[in-house]
Amino acid sequence: MDETRKNRNSRDILDEDFSELDKANMIELLEEFPQKMRDALRLGEEFTIPTDLLPNPATTTTTATIPAQSFKNIVVLGMGGSAIGGDLLSEYLADELSIPIMVIRGYDIPKFVDENSLVFAVSYSGNTEETISALKRCLEAKARIIALTSGGELAVLAQENSFPLIKVPAGIQPRAAISYLFFPILKALERLSLIKEKGKEIEETHNILQGLSREYGAKSPFKNNFAKEVALSLYQHLPLVCGSEGLLEAVAMRWKTQINENSKWPCFWNVFPELDHNEIVAYEINNKINRQIKIIYLQDKEGLLRVEQRREITRKIIEDKVAEFIICPTRGKGKMARMFSLIFLGDLASYYLAILNQVDPSPVACIEDLKKELAKK
Repeated sequence: MDETRKNRNSRDILDEDFSELDKANMIELLEEFPQKMRDALRLGEEFTIPTDLLPNPATTTTTATIPAQSFKNIVVLGMGGSAIGGDLLSEYLADELSIPIMVIRGYDIPKFVDENSLVFAVSYSGNTEETISALKRCLEAKARIIALTSGGELAVLAQENSFPLIKVPAGIQPRAAISYLFFPILKALERLSLIKEKGKEIEETHNILQGLSREYGAKSPFKNNFAKEVALSLYQHLPLVCGSEGLLEAVAMRWKTQINENSKWPCFWNVFPELDHNEIVAYEINNKINRQIKIIYLQDKEGLLRVEQRREITRKIIEDKVAEFIICPTRGKGKMARMFSLIFLGDLASYYLAILNQVDPSPVACIEDLKKELAKK
């Protein structure tokens, strides 16, 4: 089959009904992101925070916020889709938080975690063994803990140890529940007076995502749908997603993991300017592997000029060694909108790539098999 006919047939597939393949109807979850975002914010507003964690009105002014409990650091415990919210928060709040925020993926915790640490223990299922292990060590260190989960052992530990619990809806693949893994924590940080109120940015983000849901949704035809176009471009190639320091580093990682889990396809990621100090050299030699690579550059329209200069020079150096260099720009003005506009594009593109690969995007059989084997040990 020639390339033109193959692409025409693939475009037809992306404009057909996916329901037979997408048995869990993931497309609906993805398209409903704006609504889920509102619900997630509500959960962050409504959960009960102990009074000793809340800001002291007597010491809070209009120009500064002073929490009753003085934290030295913020830690997010999580794995996979349950951890990405912490990565995004770390980058989104980097120029605002006066204390460090760290994401811990694993069984153990650093020595600095103590009674002056604010810990968000995030496990969508509530049974992630690495997160439960790290949480127990946080309890031993007397850290202040807020849990975010749909249930499981984490919810039981919250009740037994009397720390706050943000209960999120069950029955969603964690990677499709990103709104519930980001916005409740953001709202909690607001309520603790650790960050400024984000109402304007939230409203802009919601409005932009509503528009993108129509633009990138399943009913939007290929000719008008950039998410479908990106998916077709990546089909049967090796994607390399490139972000940039700061706002789009975790977004690039999100694209990589979504293509892995939704599309059941290899994908890699890197970040400017770091990749200009090593990975760029990998394209000096013309070879079959490089000719299979499609580079997706996540472009922040409000990003550093120097990063854009690096990106353009890098493109000129390597574009004839790889299959294609695809630029995906952010939408919106605020940091939150810019970040989530590209997350949404990546989520939908990875979904459509799954359809082209003729796989159901929801199941992750390899992960379930690994858990079963670990349970025998």
